[in-house]
Amino acid sequence: MLSVDQSTYEEILTIPGYECDANLRWKPSAFLQHMTAAANQHIDLIGEGYQALLDQGLVWVLSRVKFQFLRFPRVEEQITIRTWPKTIQQKLFFIRDYEILSASGELLTAATSAWLMMNMQTRRLVPPSALQLNLPQNPNRHAIDEPLEKLTPPAVGEERLRLRAGYSAIDVVGHVNNARYIEWVCDAFPIDWHHSHQLEALQINYDREIHPEDEVIVKVASLDGQPGTFALSGHNLTQNTESFTAAVSWKDNPA
Repeated sequence: MLSVDQSTYEEILTIPGYECDANLRWKPSAFLQHMTAAANQHIDLIGEGYQALLDQGLVWVLSRVKFQFLRFPRVEEQITIRTWPKTIQQKLFFIRDYEILSASGELLTAATSAWLMMNMQTRRLVPPSALQLNLPQNPNRHAIDEPLEKLTPPAVGEERLRLRAGYSAIDVVGHVNNARYIEWVCDAFPIDWHHSHQLEALQINYDREIHPEDEVIVKVASLDGQPGTFALSGHNLTQNTESFTAAVSWKDNPA
């Protein structure tokens, strides 16, 4: 549903069981999948959608995203996803914010994201000044009033995962889907950790594309003096590049 001025979009969703974990909580990767779908629906409704851009050989690419999790929605719970474009930063990033609300209006999750426009053929970024987009602006409305800062990969970290970018990880753009990275971040922590903790905050920066068949290792390092807080990196062994960096903080599960 569009707001009267078309600057904000909302949709109602009932959390499906197949998107929840063993704690009956909505998985973090599902947050991003549905938030992205809501953003796509918003720009479709105002005439700047996926197909219109694809006809020009252009596609949105997520560069950075930050979540603050206040409470995780649970299986079969009804939620509202609210999203709005905020502004353009550094003459390159399209900033879009999100809120996830309970049926009673309780704020469950706040998120902010930075998107880029990419030419699918050249794989080069296209600056907003070269585009004829007519997106609404909400520069003073914040879900998270914090910058999406650059993250530093851990200098020393424990290798937790070693992965190959196979068929299921690749999306329509021909690289690893952005939600898959969040799955890798979560998989870098053992099941017992997930039973005793829940995410409080997550930021992930997508630094370089991961292509089909690339091999990636995920490293994790705890931060001194900050219990429950970790830095992560995904190193692409095939290309010898840092593909992503992430920062997560956890809190104990409520008794």
